[in-house]
Amino acid sequence: MKDIRIPVAKEGVPFIGTLVFWALIFAILGLKWEAALTGVLACFTLYFFRDPERVSPTGRDVVCSPADGRVIRIEEVTSGPNVDGPVMQISIFMNIFNCHVNRSPIGGKVREISYRKGSFWPADHKKAFTKNEHNCLVIEDECGRLLEVVQVAGLIARRIVCWAEPGDQLRLGDRIGLIRFGSRVDVYLPKDANISVKVGQKVFAGETIIARW
Repeated sequence: MKDIRIPVAKEGVPFIGTLVFWALIFAILGLKWEAALTGVLACFTLYFFRDPERVSPTGRDVVCSPADGRVIRIEEVTSGPNVDGPVMQISIFMNIFNCHVNRSPIGGKVREISYRKGSFWPADHKKAFTKNEHNCLVIEDECGRLLEVVQVAGLIARRIVCWAEPGDQLRLGDRIGLIRFGSRVDVYLPKDANISVKVGQKVFAGETIIARW
């Protein structure tokens, strides 16, 4: 029997439920404008926390986007947050209208997860790359290659959620977390990787190929 799941991230259920509750209360009390506004907010929150199914590409050399959004940076840097050596950094900005469920860009084992507190600069601001609160996952594929996925908080996004744990064996496209409400996800991979996207390009988590090993 096929597994039935609600296409909404569980972290959004309390927000949606609260807004629906107050919309009903306002409607019962005859407060039409309040009921309408709260209903609209409930619909938007439901939309924000949507969690659709995705079909990921196949191939051992494929690296997919970990987030829906727009590529804002592709640059060689001296090191990743937890892995030394020159690497390529690809940054993806998520606005409040993007799906915010993050997915694993490769299949592999979670070697390390580290969380660091920080500031809350706008996610596309230059200082956000080094100053903002973030959560980093180091994933190792079956060939021993390391890739880092970094969830970065933003000006409005003050809550990073990570569902993965050290030791987890992930498939490409598996859900690993989300960020409330609008932010950025960075990918750090070896500098000899073949980048498949350009700055300004729109990408989709678990579907868009951003690089190949």
